[in-house]
Amino acid sequence: MLQLLYTVIFSEMALILMLLFKSPLRKLVILGMDKLKRGKGPVMVKTVAGTVFAVLMASVYNLNDIKRRTIESGALNPTDEVLMSMKMLEISLMGFFLFLSLMIDRLHHYIRELRFLRKSMEAAKKQNQNTQEEKNEDRKTLVQENESLRTRVKNLESEYETKEQKAKVAGAEVEALRKQSEGLLLEYDRLLAENENLRDQLKSIDQSISHSDDKKKT
Repeated sequence: MLQLLYTVIFSEMALILMLLFKSPLRKLVILGMDKLKRGKGPVMVKTVAGTVFAVLMASVYNLNDIKRRTIESGALNPTDEVLMSMKMLEISLMGFFLFLSLMIDRLHHYIRELRFLRKSMEAAKKQNQNTQEEKNEDRKTLVQENESLRTRVKNLESEYETKEQKAKVAGAEVEALRKQSEGLLLEYDRLLAENENLRDQLKSIDQSISHSDDKKKT
């Protein structure tokens, strides 16, 4: 019994060391424990742990019984002393076995959670990188669109300046034509007035000639 407990405890200690330090054996141990926790594995582990715990309680009861008999007899004989030492050693070893079993189970659980968290963090990191790349691409696209819009605005400004200059030239030409038209109108009015004067003079000349003719006839 003691030899079996020592073997199991040292095996558990070696298993804990394998789980604590990263190595190729660690992956194999984790895979083996993953398989062990599937199907009937948990039932078998609970059965073994329950059996060890029952034997532990029985050993505690026997140890208390030996102590009670020793107290009643008032003296401790060598046989009871050896039995008490054996029972205490068995109790310690079985308790240590259960404690190490619990430690192995928790270590395996936390290692699995740590692996899951690492995978989640890597996935989140990749997603963040993809999002950052998309943002950079969108930023580049916006920069290019901004540059194209600036170029278009500059072209429109140059076209506006050209058209404004043409409009100024056209306005100046219109103003010159307006002034020329006003000058022509003034000249027309002057010529029209001279024509009227000439007509009046011709009428007066005709009247004077006709009057002189009438006198000669008389």
